[in-house]
Amino acid sequence: MPLIPTLPERIARARADLRMGLPVQIGGWLTAALETLTPDRLAALRGFGPPLAVLTERRAATLKARIYDAGLARVQVPDDADLRWLRALADPADDLMVPLKGPLFTLRGGNTAPHAAALALVKSAQLLPAALMVVAPPLPDLTVLDPAPLRAELTRAAAMAPVANARLPLSTSENARLHIFRPDTGDEPHYAIEIGDPPRDAPVLTRLHSACFTGDVLGSLKCDCGPQLHAALAAMGTAGAGVLLYLNQEGRGIGLANKMRAYSLQNQGFDTVQANHRLGFEDDERDFRTGAAILRRLGFDAVRLMTNNPRKVAMLESQGIRVAERVPLLTPRNRHNSGYLDTKAEKSGHLL
Repeated sequence: MPLIPTLPERIARARADLRMGLPVQIGGWLTAALETLTPDRLAALRGFGPPLAVLTERRAATLKARIYDAGLARVQVPDDADLRWLRALADPADDLMVPLKGPLFTLRGGNTAPHAAALALVKSAQLLPAALMVVAPPLPDLTVLDPAPLRAELTRAAAMAPVANARLPLSTSENARLHIFRPDTGDEPHYAIEIGDPPRDAPVLTRLHSACFTGDVLGSLKCDCGPQLHAALAAMGTAGAGVLLYLNQEGRGIGLANKMRAYSLQNQGFDTVQANHRLGFEDDERDFRTGAAILRRLGFDAVRLMTNNPRKVAMLESQGIRVAERVPLLTPRNRHNSGYLDTKAEKSGHLL
C-alpha cells in the first residue's frame, strides 16, 4: 500500500518521537531516550514492570558497570531511582563531582538484539546514547520497529537524490555551483560545492568536509575546521576546479548538542576522544560513504583528496572511488587547538 510508511520513514518518525520524549516500541520493548524522558512517562513505563537502563559499552565502562554483552550494558533500575538518577547514568556532566553512581547491577545473558537496536536508534537521533526499556504489549499510536530490520537499515549506505543546484559566485572562485543532495533516510541534506567545470574523466581535487558550526561559522579556535574549509576552497579556486563536499555530520557525527557536551568535558581535562567515550560514543561516528555516493551522483570516480585523515582515503577506496593522490591540508596551530591536533594525530591517526 503506497500510503503506508516504509521502514526508513518509520525510523525517521521514531527519531522524531524520541527527541520529543515519546517512547517507541522495539521488539516488544517500550523504549524511551533517557535524555528526553519526563517524570510522568517514567511513571507510566514503570507501570509495565521493572525497567532497564541500557547504556553503550563506552558509557558503562566510564561508570565502572560490569559489561556482559558486546557493545552494551543493561542496568537494573532500583525501585526508588528517580529521573535525576537515570539522567546521571546517561550524562557525564557531573561525573567528576559525583563519581560513584552505583552500585550498578547489570544483566547477563538473554536476547540483547532489541537493546542494541535501541541504542543505535537513539544514537542516530543524535541524543545521548542511553535508553530506558521495559517489556510491554503493543500500544496504539506508537511507532513499532523490529530489531533486525532496524539495525540493518541504520547501517545501510544512504542513497543520495539531487534536489537543486545553482551558480553561486564565491570569494575564492566566481565560477562556483552549489548542489543540494537529500538522503533517502530522512536525515539532513548534504551539499557539494563545485568549483569551475572539472572534467569527469580525470581525478578531481576533492575535500570531504564535515559541518562544524563553531569553526566554520563562528570562527572557533578550538579546532582546525574553519581554516581547513577556507584553505580547501582557496586551493580549488587557484587550481580552477574542484569539489568540496559539505557533509552534515557535526561533531564527528554526534550532533552539535553532544559536541558541546564533549567540549564541556574537555574543559574538565579530557581530550576529544576521552570526552566522546564518556558520553557513550565512539571516537568518530561519521559515515563517509555519504561522500562517495555524492561523488558518484556528480559523475566522479577518481579524486585527489585533500585530507590528513587516512580513514577517508580508505573509505573512498572501499566504495569504488579511486584516490589518485592524498593532498595534505595543514593549517596553523594556536594555543587553543594544539592539544586537539595532537590527539587527532596520536589517537585518530591523522597525518599532521
